[in-house]
Amino acid sequence: MSLIRPFAGLRPVPEHAGDVIAPPYDVLNSEEARDKAQGRPYSFLHISKPEIDLPGDTDPYADSVYARGAENLQNLSDNKVLMREAQPCYYFYQLQMDEHVQMGLVAVASVAEYDRNRIRKHEYTRPDKENDRVRQIDALNAQTGPVFLTYRHNTTIDDLAEAVGQTPPLYDLTADDGVRHVLWRVDDPTDIETITSTFEAMDCLYIADGHHRSAAASRVAEMRAGTGKPAGEANHDYFLSVIFPDNQMMILDYNRVIRDLNGLDQATFLGKLEETFRVETSPGIVKPGRSGEFGMYLGGQWYRLTIDPDRIPEADPVGRLDVSLLQNNLIDPVLGIDDPRRDKRIDFVGGIRGLAELERRVDSGEMQVAFALYPTSLSDLMAVADANEVMPPKSTWFEPKLADGLVSHVLD
Repeated sequence: MSLIRPFAGLRPVPEHAGDVIAPPYDVLNSEEARDKAQGRPYSFLHISKPEIDLPGDTDPYADSVYARGAENLQNLSDNKVLMREAQPCYYFYQLQMDEHVQMGLVAVASVAEYDRNRIRKHEYTRPDKENDRVRQIDALNAQTGPVFLTYRHNTTIDDLAEAVGQTPPLYDLTADDGVRHVLWRVDDPTDIETITSTFEAMDCLYIADGHHRSAAASRVAEMRAGTGKPAGEANHDYFLSVIFPDNQMMILDYNRVIRDLNGLDQATFLGKLEETFRVETSPGIVKPGRSGEFGMYLGGQWYRLTIDPDRIPEADPVGRLDVSLLQNNLIDPVLGIDDPRRDKRIDFVGGIRGLAELERRVDSGEMQVAFALYPTSLSDLMAVADANEVMPPKSTWFEPKLADGLVSHVLD
């Protein structure tokens, strides 16, 4: 069984590609998806968020929702909006957001290699979200949301991607958010073999985003074991992936806002911080310039916090992360939030929203203090995964986001 393999993708016919592609299912709530899909009958949101086609009070986890998604997918195929490749192939997929450009490979990755940790993880999954993806994949008989993987860059793949990128693409689309999506098919047998063998020689791949989708794919493969082809050969033994080289990835900061100061007044709170951090006022927004430095917005004032270097456990791949340093030295001991996964006093703000969003959340009175973090590096993510450890929640925010509906993987 190979680490990755080509597949016969289900994708939009070119004239409808712009009508189909949609944001990932998990970046929109049901109301936002309903608004965005209004007047767009071919939008993939009708498949990834099918509750938008049912009464507004419908439970998004109701059986009828998954059934409606399957019906909507079948309708797009029946109406020739979606087409299936005649033969297995790979695709190269380029994303451009402003000046940032990255090109990855669309492939299906081995569930067995995921299960044995050759495709490495760095997050826990939530049972409710994982169950949702299992039911969605099983109902659709397809994986429609790709797992975002990364690898240590390789010149063979780089050179092939560059060569393919000089040829006419299948699609060249700009989404509503301004992100450009370009897709090329790779169907030359020599190129396919080169890609397959080059990845097979790699030690591992890493999940950047999509832990629930990959875990769900593993469960679906287990559910369907023995129902068709020998183990490792069926489509359900692989999961849809887009695989980007590490030197092209962009990780943004993932910031924190806290509802209160745990019963402390502002002066006492600042005094406690000075036991662990160098605290300096700033005339404007503080965007951390390096690891170990944090911005804090409190009472209409920005501060620069620099942690005591002696408190950074350099040999600990999880403990040395900025998200861990802030949690272990401030959010837990001073603000009393020991479980950021469940505590309702903390919220998280992706870096794509900008630091002005932190000011807005505090100035509105909704939150009392905000923290800006330096982005987690991809090398740190890999170190955590290599150590078989788990990162704290909301450690990474990847941009740009992959589109749903560009290519899907059918499990027949």
